[in-house]
Amino acid sequence: EELEKKGIGKAGVQYKMKDWAFNRQRYWGEPIPIVHCDKCGYVPVDESELPLLLPEVESYMPTDNGESPLAAMTDWVNTTCPCCGGPAKRETDTMPQWAGSSWYFLRYTDPHNTETLASQEALKYWLPVDWYNGGMEHTTLHLLYSRFWHRFLYDQKVVPCPEPYQKRTSHGMILGENGEKMSKSRGNVVNPDDIVRDYGADTLRTYEMFIGAFDAAASWSEDGVKGCRRFLDRVWKLQDIMTDEEVFSKEFETKMHQTIKKVSFDYENLKYNTAIAQLMTMLNDFSKAGKITKGELKTFLILLNPVAPHITEEMWEAIGENGRVYQQTWPEYDEAKNDQAFTEGRILQLENMLKNAVVVDESELPNDVVSVGTIVKVKDYDFDEEVEYSIVGSAEADPMNFKISNESPVGSALVGKKVGDIVEVAVPDGVNKFEVLGIRRD
Repeated sequence: EELEKKGIGKAGVQYKMKDWAFNRQRYWGEPIPIVHCDKCGYVPVDESELPLLLPEVESYMPTDNGESPLAAMTDWVNTTCPCCGGPAKRETDTMPQWAGSSWYFLRYTDPHNTETLASQEALKYWLPVDWYNGGMEHTTLHLLYSRFWHRFLYDQKVVPCPEPYQKRTSHGMILGENGEKMSKSRGNVVNPDDIVRDYGADTLRTYEMFIGAFDAAASWSEDGVKGCRRFLDRVWKLQDIMTDEEVFSKEFETKMHQTIKKVSFDYENLKYNTAIAQLMTMLNDFSKAGKITKGELKTFLILLNPVAPHITEEMWEAIGENGRVYQQTWPEYDEAKNDQAFTEGRILQLENMLKNAVVVDESELPNDVVSVGTIVKVKDYDFDEEVEYSIVGSAEADPMNFKISNESPVGSALVGKKVGDIVEVAVPDGVNKFEVLGIRRD
């Protein structure tokens, strides 16, 4: 305002959106339906020729002069002008993949329509997209471009809704074992084919979903992969301790209903790591008891099937069941059983508090609990050492620096605990035991 008063400046708005440059030239980009005529200039091809298809060629290597690979395909490039009928050349630049990725999902709604992009009936039925998940690296630019494209199509009355997506989530990036982004130059790239060859596809799937919170970056660990393989080996051995009963046993009835509820909720909310941790806990319980009913095993296999489909389908057939696991009805839980378990747990907790109660000055009570923003010192009985963890939100998690997410198996187990509490966390090949030694804030 002061600058405007003095006549030496004025307020303004600067927009950061740059011109949309199609820089990268590849054969497989979308061809641009324009021809260049020396007489008529740049002319769009006739609508009857759309969509313009790429020529089928044996080689699509890039040219030496920086032009699109299409420039070397003269039979396709040389054409006639739609206006004057004279000689013309097709535009050889192509649109990069992210141009098509801005609208391809619209075509999915009506892929065989030869008259238009998609019928209005199909577009109104399917749009907007309910849930769009993608890589963290595309969160800004791809969403910006696809929304820009969609808004234009809406203004042209091609699509019936102004926004393309109702919900967007981004998955975290898997880093190399050294905590850095995987790249060939750093030599830390993990080839999934090697993991499948050495440990199996189910192990890879289980580890990728168990590695950490869905939206947080996590470092690859070969030991973690081996642990998930051991977990699946132990699952396979459940057949050896299976009994014939088709129902839940009295011993595990409540825990089974708790597990169904938690795993169902976690799958729906992308908390795959904690869902798997719950299944690991149940596996430990069955192994410790030395028995599992057929009804319990069938439910366990259905719950594990989205994570490890191959081993669960094999076991389903091995125990004499018909059909496929993925065709089965998803298990339902009894809320009354969960309420009962919660009440029993609270009673036991209160009994322990009363039993261990000591009258002290109120100001000296260690009443702080582990939560996001606290640093908790624990005794790790597995490694017989004391460790300090910073409890953070999933987006700030950094396992390399002992910053663990409140949604990770260890983090979620520690949240709400007090000094002196013992915490057991399911891991692929057993249980890790921690004792809370101290809690402080940053």
